[in-house]
Amino acid sequence: RCCHQQGQWREQWPSLLKYYSHSDSVSWLEEYKARHNAGLEAQRIVASFSKRFFSEHVPCDGFSDIETLGCPSHFFEDELMCILNMEGRKGLTWKYYAKKILYFLRQQNILKNLKEYLQRPTERQSFLEGAVLIDQYCNPLSDICLKSVQAQVDDITDKVRKVLRTKNPRHPSLASKAGEVLIPEVELQRQVLDAMNCVLYEQLKYKGNELDYYNSLNSYIHQVLIRRTGIPISLSVLYLTIARQLGVKLEPVNFPSHFLLRWCQGKEGSTDIFDYTYIDAFGKGKQLTVKECEYLIGHHVTEEFYGVVTSKEVLQRMVGNLLNLGKRESTDQSYQLLRDSLDLYLAMYPDNVQHLMLQARLYFHLGIWPEKVLDILQHIQALDPSQHGAVGYLVQHTLEHIERRKEELGPEVKHRSDEKHKEVCFSIGLIMKHKRYGYNCVIYGWDPACMMGHEWIRNMNVHSLPHGPHQPFYNVLVEDGSCRYAAQENLEYNSEPREIPHPDIGRYFSEFTGLHYLANTELEIRYPEDLELTRATVQKIYSSGKE
Repeated sequence: RCCHQQGQWREQWPSLLKYYSHSDSVSWLEEYKARHNAGLEAQRIVASFSKRFFSEHVPCDGFSDIETLGCPSHFFEDELMCILNMEGRKGLTWKYYAKKILYFLRQQNILKNLKEYLQRPTERQSFLEGAVLIDQYCNPLSDICLKSVQAQVDDITDKVRKVLRTKNPRHPSLASKAGEVLIPEVELQRQVLDAMNCVLYEQLKYKGNELDYYNSLNSYIHQVLIRRTGIPISLSVLYLTIARQLGVKLEPVNFPSHFLLRWCQGKEGSTDIFDYTYIDAFGKGKQLTVKECEYLIGHHVTEEFYGVVTSKEVLQRMVGNLLNLGKRESTDQSYQLLRDSLDLYLAMYPDNVQHLMLQARLYFHLGIWPEKVLDILQHIQALDPSQHGAVGYLVQHTLEHIERRKEELGPEVKHRSDEKHKEVCFSIGLIMKHKRYGYNCVIYGWDPACMMGHEWIRNMNVHSLPHGPHQPFYNVLVEDGSCRYAAQENLEYNSEPREIPHPDIGRYFSEFTGLHYLANTELEIRYPEDLELTRATVQKIYSSGKE
């Protein structure tokens, strides 16, 4: 139906009303046509992704046609959200690629906002806004915005004012615009910090996350506010923001191993490190001397580490923490964190050779975007000719990868009727349970015998199995988000089949029936005879309600 009235628009696409002002003169019919056409374009692109990128994770250059959209991006995104919010267990492949496209689009927009932020004068670079931009980039599908985060910080600030009012009803921080004027008296500033410590650490129970320090959630400001825990730098950003809103100027200190804040006790702008008290937001706002700061990390440091740092340097450290977390882990999820944090770092320091090389190696390792790898390597060579050896090695192997990709004949098709597949008992889409480890999983591929190398077979102790590597092996998506390669003798039918919450489920399957998964078109092409076998197997196993 055509949409002539704003009321009808509100009913069909309420999330888009934020893009319109009450004072605007809008042709709702024209807007409807634009939204409708954007929806068709989004559906066309999403539908094409599975065929184009099924054989590999979506490469970075897979979004070139999205960067030149002929429709408003917010309409395009709204259609992607409609796809993601489709009810039921169908459309899994569409949801999988719609999510990837939306992830890309939002990150591009956030990266643009970050670069604009970095171009502002230092005094206009809010530490909180910088932390939100990092949070948004690493979690582009979450509903995170500066306005919402600021509102939560304002709520904490109001609680501090209430405590302060009971101690000193005439305190200048109680004025409605106190944050615009700094409080000069040290004793009045001390009263603010005492009230802050009371609210944050006693009332609201904020604390440093000592038990799970290396959790990426500790670095995301919206999660710090939800979970009330974090690491030194994220808690410092929160602490500093509240203090400044109450008229107390605290400054960030890039102290090694433990981020701190400093509070001036002497002449403002002093270069004497002993004119400052140092605040540990991770340690419940404890106030430290210079010597106590050294006790905190267990060794002496030079005066330069007590100096104030810029907002860009604070963001650099936050991103550096995420980079280190990405390097520590080895799952597919952590590769995304590593990619995201590298993007952020290079947005701030585009000519950093060390991180450019890391990005090139990561893309090379993942087998994605080889043309981009060559561009990065060329840039590295121009920046630092001494990297010739490492650059040359990667260039050679990247060119070989490009040539191999050109020579690929297409996917291998596995027919059940082939004599070599006669021992394969299970089929794709079946929900299985691992006999030894007890995890639930779904089969998305199989081989008539173990196809891994000798080192993997040895490391996994495959020879200890009764049939060793000479039995069918199955590619499975596991409920914990991992992908595994399991021997046939270790798998059994799951007596209580259920959905497998794996992020790649839509890459292989289009629907969950309640008992098994239906392969999407691309997977079915590779295993053309599995679908009927899966249906027959499920009918045999579950028709009576038991094995």
